[in-house]
Parts: sequence; C-alpha cells; structure tokens
Amino acid sequence: MSTGPHTDPHTDLSTDPRTVVTAYIAAVARGDQDAIRDAFTEDAVWHYPGDLPLSGEWRGRKAVVEEFLGSIGGLVAPGTAVHVELLGAPIAEGDRVVAEWASHCTTVQGLRYDNRNLGIFTVRDGRIAEVREYTDTQRAATTLFADRA
Repeated sequence: MSTGPHTDPHTDLSTDPRTVVTAYIAAVARGDQDAIRDAFTEDAVWHYPGDLPLSGEWRGRKAVVEEFLGSIGGLVAPGTAVHVELLGAPIAEGDRVVAEWASHCTTVQGLRYDNRNLGIFTVRDGRIAEVREYTDTQRAATTLFADRA
C-alpha cells in the first residue's frame, strides 16, 4: 500500500506542495485576496519574463502580491476580472510544482486577452517561496500593453 502524501491519513495536505499550488490558483480564480496573500512566504520571489512593465524579479510578499499581482487589475477593463483556469493537475517533485493555467480578460483598451502560463513553484513550509513564470510575452505586449506597443 502506498503511503504518499495523498494516501497517508496522518499527512497534513495543506502543506503538500501540489495542494498549496492548486489552492493558490483556485484563490486567484475566485479573487480571494486574503488567500492569495497568505499563500506566499514573507520572502517570496516571483520571476516574470520579458521586457514588459511587469517583467523582472519581484521580491517579498508585499511586492509579489500588491505590486506585481495587484498591478494586473489596472490592465483589465473596469467592472471585469481576470478569469484563471488551471489546465490539468500540477506536477510535483519534492518541494517543486509545475502548473499550467490559462488567463482570460478584457483589457482597458477593449482587447481580448487569452494566454497560457506555466509556473515552476517552490513551496516551503506550506507556502509559496518562489515562482518562475513562463508565458507568451508577445501576446501580453500586444494586448495588455497595447497602448505602449
């Protein structure tokens, strides 16, 4: 009989890396700001690719949640939201989890933004400590930042 984290009744699934990442993406999908904030360690780091205004390395929970993730709201048409959809089950090995999700919204310029994202998450003590996100930055540039293209 297997005694992995999903079959052992004595394992706290809330600290299982795959569960942590799945719960985070679900929190984003439902817009639960408290759960999003609580998902990260105080010293979390988010790496976003490219040369967009969002690109770079965001260090610390406040920078990740308020400055990076929070700034996305200003790119979305008022009265609408970003819809996030987990695509398949995340893949985990140790404290690292790979997850793919789709993001959909209408931008402030009235353009339709649809993109796929892949993140490599590192989980520490039941919270996300690091994310390396990969996405089509050209798609983001021509829709989310169309006014700057």
